[in-house]
Amino acid sequence: MAQVRNKQVILRDYVSGFPKESDMKIVDSIITLKLPQGSNELLLKNLYLSCDPYMRILMTKDTSAGLGAHTPGFPLTGCGVSKVLESGHQDYKKGDLVWGITKWEEYSLVPATGMFKIEHTDVPLSYYTGILGMPGMTAYAGFFEVGSPKKGDNVFVSAASGAVGQLVGQFAKLTGCYVVGSAGSKEKVDLLKNKFGYDEAFNYKEELDLNATLKRHFPEGIDIYFENVGSKTLDAVLLNMRLHGRIPVCGMISQYNLTQPEGVTNLAHLIFKRIRMEGFVVSDYYHLYTKFLEFILPLIKEGKVVYVEDIAEGLENGPAALVGLYSGHNVGKKVVVVAHE
Repeated sequence: MAQVRNKQVILRDYVSGFPKESDMKIVDSIITLKLPQGSNELLLKNLYLSCDPYMRILMTKDTSAGLGAHTPGFPLTGCGVSKVLESGHQDYKKGDLVWGITKWEEYSLVPATGMFKIEHTDVPLSYYTGILGMPGMTAYAGFFEVGSPKKGDNVFVSAASGAVGQLVGQFAKLTGCYVVGSAGSKEKVDLLKNKFGYDEAFNYKEELDLNATLKRHFPEGIDIYFENVGSKTLDAVLLNMRLHGRIPVCGMISQYNLTQPEGVTNLAHLIFKRIRMEGFVVSDYYHLYTKFLEFILPLIKEGKVVYVEDIAEGLENGPAALVGLYSGHNVGKKVVVVAHE
């Protein structure tokens, strides 16, 4: 039985406020590359790891979000792309490529439950951390299933250049909508307009009056707001929604690092304008994954949907990559490369 070094990213302790690189540490452990006797789990070699904003929620002892929690002294968990080294489950065999929940380490022993076998390898494998994985499904389910778009709708997307937002805007354009996005830098605004086909975009950090900004971009109001940030943006959006507007609530990244969440003052507009505001969790829609692949793969191959990744090489750079999400350092989908094969 081969014993090999297993580099890991360990959570030191529960996090308060903005996470820091020092909240995590890189350790070298030893793993035996052999399934325990009678195990029905998968022994994986991790290739790509996904940096996602929701991971901050898991760094606290509070589990009220229902997403679970990381355990201090143990590796972080998150979405990743892996190769099966040994399988105790009948649906998987040695050599299979999979994506799903794994650990932030070189080799992992994980349950087969919730894993997706990768059948299409004529696209970059890293895409299964993004456009073909959890963020892609999030954009698809949130926009089409929760947002119920119609041709001609006015759509606003916050955090629009991120892993999910860049896809929502493109899906909206394919549906025949008018789309505006907000992001946190000139580089990202340029990306939205020139790469992802947004009709308009703005840097929210430069806007002193978000209400006025939205009125300028949406003189007739907003039909769909794809919510990624919460707080002042949501408050301004509520003033600018149209009758029977829809707000799919995907995330609230502005709130994840606060000890005291910020309030929203314009919720009465949900009543006045008969707005449907609905939170969703992507795992509720994984039954649509095959349908999603049938939709998205031809669009990728025909160049009708594009995707931007921000790659960090090496597990040792994982903590900096993850922390950078919360100050907007990433441009596109942040991916940590553990191994290329």
